[in-house]
Amino acid sequence: MKNNLAPISLALAGLLTGCATHRQPGPLTLKDAFKNDFFIGAAINQTQFSDEDLRGDPIIKAQFNSTTPENILKWESVHPQLGKFDFAAPDRYVEFGEKNNMFIIGHTLVWHNQTPRWVFQDENGKPVTRDVLLARMRDHILTVVGRYKGRIKGWDVVNEALNEDGTMRNSPWRKIIGDDYIEKAFQFAHKADPSAQLHYNDYSLENEPKRNGAIALIKRLKAEGIPITAIGLQDHVKMNWPTPDQEDATISAFAKLGVKVMITELDVDIVPATQHNRTADITLNNQPAAGANAFTNGLPEAQQQALAQRYAELFRVFVKHRADISRVTFWGVTDGDSWLNSRNRVNYPLLFDRAGQPKPAFNAVISVARP
Repeated sequence: MKNNLAPISLALAGLLTGCATHRQPGPLTLKDAFKNDFFIGAAINQTQFSDEDLRGDPIIKAQFNSTTPENILKWESVHPQLGKFDFAAPDRYVEFGEKNNMFIIGHTLVWHNQTPRWVFQDENGKPVTRDVLLARMRDHILTVVGRYKGRIKGWDVVNEALNEDGTMRNSPWRKIIGDDYIEKAFQFAHKADPSAQLHYNDYSLENEPKRNGAIALIKRLKAEGIPITAIGLQDHVKMNWPTPDQEDATISAFAKLGVKVMITELDVDIVPATQHNRTADITLNNQPAAGANAFTNGLPEAQQQALAQRYAELFRVFVKHRADISRVTFWGVTDGDSWLNSRNRVNYPLLFDRAGQPKPAFNAVISVARP
């Protein structure tokens, strides 16, 4: 145990053991601080759910009560070839969650990225028919969701189906099947596990045009009796976007539809924006821009405090809407794990630094929790 906790600061070690001195009484971990409000989760990688990350694993087990897999349940990982599934890593992920009493999330069933080309093509490389693609979708969902029936509690069924203007993204799913591919995906998932929570997940929903598109989509699904449980706001946010008012209005708008709201992929991009990547579209990542690698030698204290204030204002909104929010999940555990790092950018978007130490933002989030 001493080796596992060594990379964590003495202050955090005190928090985890309950032996910290000179602290005011109150919640000492994220999951305890918000235990009456919502689950607090983290997206975890294969090293972490295999208990091989001596820095990250103690943080995960102490601080979080929900997990999301970064990649191993995406189609290219779990179903790389026609008729071939690979459940070795997903099995370990689910076992890790069960062993640590986590609310386990499955991410993601239907997405236009990280899906092999064979899914959409026949043996000659030509687009398959609607019936063939529906059959492949059905087989994939029934097999994957069915394997973890009753164990994975919630699924991101469809991911990022909207354009920035709120119209339907013309993905291969839509081109071949049509707009009702979303309904079909939810129906298949519900058939595979009728008790599972089913989510639609997307980014930039705080922007009104895209939010309106998502609202229209959810209304359509509910009118057709489609079993959608929640809307996932990814919340890959910037220092100046969205504003607290935008976040507040977005959560309120979806809550009025009778679905739960989940913050599914939270991080705060603190370094200057690239020229192209102003959304969470992974195809636009790694674009160089002047000033985009501003903090290669660490994050100065002024920026640490600004990040703490940013997290505090976000969590004040989340706590305000605690009756409507069921989960807040960070996309990563420490800064070093974050997808926001690239060859052109060293980023600091999470609550724990590269050494596994809590940042001022951690204390700021804890301070927002209700007594």
